[in-house]
Amino acid sequence: MASSQQSARPRRSEPVLITQAEPSLAEQHAARKKRYVMTMAVRGVSLVLATVFYQTVWLMIIFAVLGTVLPWIAVVMANDRPPKKKLDTHRYLAPRPDHILDDPARRRRAIEGGGTVIDG
Repeated sequence: MASSQQSARPRRSEPVLITQAEPSLAEQHAARKKRYVMTMAVRGVSLVLATVFYQTVWLMIIFAVLGTVLPWIAVVMANDRPPKKKLDTHRYLAPRPDHILDDPARRRRAIEGGGTVIDG
């Protein structure tokens, strides 16, 4: 198509800032895989340490429990995506009661310099 015949695409009213863009899905997946491998490596080390410290029962139990719980933690962490950014830039905020105009409850009586009372 020639440039003069191209259909106009609807444009967004606000441009997307690169600094606010989320990492790509491939980058998120790579980071989650790396976190999973690291957690499972710590699990392997803790199981080896549990066998090394078999004579020190309390230390062996700590490493064994750690080696048992870490696979569950690794799977939960690997399936978790980063949180979405929360933008509160254009949210409606209700006016505070003391800033509402023409509130009859907030009217006060004022005294002018000549002693006359003005209801406001």
